[in-house]
Amino acid sequence: MAETAQFEIGSEVHCSDGSCGNLKRLVIDPVAGVATHLVVEPTHRVGMARLVPIELTDGAAGGLRLQCTLAEFDRLETAEEARFLPGPDGDWGYEDGQVLSWPYYGLGVGDVGGGLDGFGGNAVQPVFYDKVPVGEVEVCRGDRVHASDGNIGRVQGLVLDPTDHRVTHVLLQEGHLWGRKEVAIPIGDVESVADGIHLRLTQHEVRDLPPVNLVPTPRDG
Repeated sequence: MAETAQFEIGSEVHCSDGSCGNLKRLVIDPVAGVATHLVVEPTHRVGMARLVPIELTDGAAGGLRLQCTLAEFDRLETAEEARFLPGPDGDWGYEDGQVLSWPYYGLGVGDVGGGLDGFGGNAVQPVFYDKVPVGEVEVCRGDRVHASDGNIGRVQGLVLDPTDHRVTHVLLQEGHLWGRKEVAIPIGDVESVADGIHLRLTQHEVRDLPPVNLVPTPRDG
């Protein structure tokens, strides 16, 4: 069987000179069936996730090591944007689509400019949105996986062919508590990835799949 690379969501991701954060989600082209980006969030820097082109992954290192430095990683496009809205009692006189969108720099909103703690005493509320390229969808850890006859578990990650980044399997956490196991669903058995992962398999067929061992994240040293 051809070599594959497992991308377990939540795993640590490394640049060439150190850890850059954790894999938060993957972005795929549902028509071509290929992964296009990783979303990596730096440790202790919520809201500063980066959209990493899949071409920067080093398949030989298990898919969780990037071919860039930490400085180059920090210059990649941000994967989230924040819109600052007034508190529940506030009204700035704008429609939703007219509210100014500001980049998020990890600062306390109420400290900016001395007056953003509210107009008329209302607190400003940051609302974060994922940035997904047009025509593509994101796969997140914990997304529901639906068999043809009901819910069967939650997404753990994806398995890719490192040569062309084509998705070969969906990693699924199946079962409840003591009976929980990880299985790999062949992509040919996936019907759609809209609003969760929808399978052509029944719950019984999924439970009959053998468990898989997730590849441990490579670590420095």
